[in-house]
This record gives sequence, structure tokens and C-alpha cells, in this order.
Amino acid sequence: MDDILMKLFGEGKDLTTLQMCDRAIVVFIIAFILIRISGRRSFGARTSFDNIIVILLGAVLSRAVVGVSPFVPVVVSCLCIVLLHRLVGWMIAHSPRLARIIEGNKMLLYDKGEFIPANMGKALVCHEDIMQGVRGAALTDDLTKIDRIYMERNGSITTIKKEEAQ
Repeated sequence: MDDILMKLFGEGKDLTTLQMCDRAIVVFIIAFILIRISGRRSFGARTSFDNIIVILLGAVLSRAVVGVSPFVPVVVSCLCIVLLHRLVGWMIAHSPRLARIIEGNKMLLYDKGEFIPANMGKALVCHEDIMQGVRGAALTDDLTKIDRIYMERNGSITTIKKEEAQ
């Protein structure tokens, strides 16, 4: 059995193309399981906190594919990363104060016809960045139809349209 595993997956850095492909298939399945354990938040919310898991899992799991690090410790360390992400996500969901510390707050960039330069500076956005968000979210570039514009905690720009008179 050990001979078959060695032929399929190899050992160390001197791997054949087939062995790397075999490892990639297994790592893909493991990554899928880890992401399911982590929860939808990892790829849904896309805050800085959530991007950490994507970057870390990619970096660490790649080591298992190319044989730079031992396979089992790589998988176990990734499981630890995912469980830590899930724990912190749970804590954020139950503590608004912790959520503000880790993920920040939304920022008002435009309110009732006026841009808010101080908040634009904090958010590191210019008028054109905001207008790009308006065009994408509200499908217009007419600010007379817009009441407020926010930069959300995940960096996206959202708009609140003015209520139409009945």
C-alpha cells in the first residue's frame, strides 16, 4: 500500500507531473471541505478579515501540492486556520463592538447632495471611485436621484436612492 501511495503522491520536492496532479486533486477536495467548515462568510462577505482565510489557505495548501512541506501538517494547520476563522466570525456575529474593531464601520461618503471630503479621505476614494459605485449599484450617474452613498465595511460602495414622491 505504501508503494502505491508513494507512486501516486511522491514525497519531497522531486515530484512528477502526475504526482503533483494527484496531490492537487486531493488538496482541492480538502480545500472544499475546509471552506464548507469555514462557512459561507469566507467567500460571501469579503471583508479584510474574510480575505485572510482565502490568502492563507491558498498559500499553505499550495505547499502540499508542490511537496515543499509535509502533507498532513499542512492540512492540519489549514484546519486550525479555518476553525479560528469560524470562531472569530462567531464572536463578531455576537459582539458588535468586536465587529467594529475587526471589520470597521460603514462610512457615509455623500449625504443629501453633498460629498463628505473628510470621510472620502479616510476611505481613500475620489469622486470618480464613488461615481463608479453609483453607476454599478444604482444604474445611474445622476446624483439628484441619490440620497446617500456609503462605503461598506467590505470596501464596496452602496447607494440609497431618494424616495420617489407619490
